[in-house]
Amino acid sequence: MPDPTTKRRAYIDCFAGASGDMFLGALVDAGVPFETLESELSKLGMSDYTLSHSTTTKHGITATKVDVLAQEGHVHRHLSDIVDILNASSLDQDVKNRALAVFTRLAEAEANVHGTTIEKVHFHEVGAVDAIVDIVGTVIGIKHLGIGHIDCSALSVGTGSTKGAHGAMPIPVPAVVAMCADVPLRRTEIPKELLTPTGAALLTTFADSFGEPTTFTGDTVGYGAGTRDLDEIPNLLRIEIGDDTSLAGTETDEVVVLETNIDDMNPEWFGYVGDRLWEAGAKDVYVAPVQMKKGRPGSLLTVLCDASNTDAIKRILLGETTTLGVRQTTMTRTILPRRHATVSTD
Repeated sequence: MPDPTTKRRAYIDCFAGASGDMFLGALVDAGVPFETLESELSKLGMSDYTLSHSTTTKHGITATKVDVLAQEGHVHRHLSDIVDILNASSLDQDVKNRALAVFTRLAEAEANVHGTTIEKVHFHEVGAVDAIVDIVGTVIGIKHLGIGHIDCSALSVGTGSTKGAHGAMPIPVPAVVAMCADVPLRRTEIPKELLTPTGAALLTTFADSFGEPTTFTGDTVGYGAGTRDLDEIPNLLRIEIGDDTSLAGTETDEVVVLETNIDDMNPEWFGYVGDRLWEAGAKDVYVAPVQMKKGRPGSLLTVLCDASNTDAIKRILLGETTTLGVRQTTMTRTILPRRHATVSTD
């Protein structure tokens, strides 16, 4: 396998949601040799499945479909069973660790939904051989392609209900909602489960950011096909891969920028308002002089915050200042890593 530290970057476009087999198909389509995937997966020590791949077309787009045909019956596994399978395998330790991170994220979500502990969670569909192969195979594919950073689009989800081990469930299913608590979802009217628990676990474990990538030029594109044929959109997952041209040693994140122009408030009040905004979780607050209508001097009050704090910040701006409205935009920041340390100045 290539050196996992190779600086390659991927952008995953989930316009039709995501599942484990779609992720695996996209990686094969983007250049992971199928023979390499088979060889590495054989190290799992699980022989009760058959792996195959084929070329298919969805809405005129050529894609790769990867299928895992399992011979085992319906098996319920605990997280400890997955740990035993991974530990007993001859997989690279990095692959083991990253695959376990995906299953742990799934277990935490299921435990949250069912009010239990991760040790007591039963993996149903996700504990089956095909899901294990999808997850481990995806980790192998990411490592093989040398992908060190993953950006992801908003995750498309369907509507309606689906049947699972616990009976009828709303779409998206509760475990998916739990894993995507801080992830932008693109809700559609498609009456199908577009985003599966396996797909959500893979993306929320490995994606470094959700939104449009910055300073990125893709030189390779792969399409992974899902099983269903959808009328509304092609049932595909797209991955674009290219060199990481971002600034070395930096990170990117998304912030909400809230702004308002004020020309009829005592400037001394900005100090009080700023304190309230900081207490509400603002990342930055600043005031700049501006010229407003009829040449009147005014102030531009700008606040940077996380999306989760937006409503609280807006309530303060509308309630504690004289403004009648607030502008809102979402921006991507490039930042240096930050840490706290205690130093001696003697």
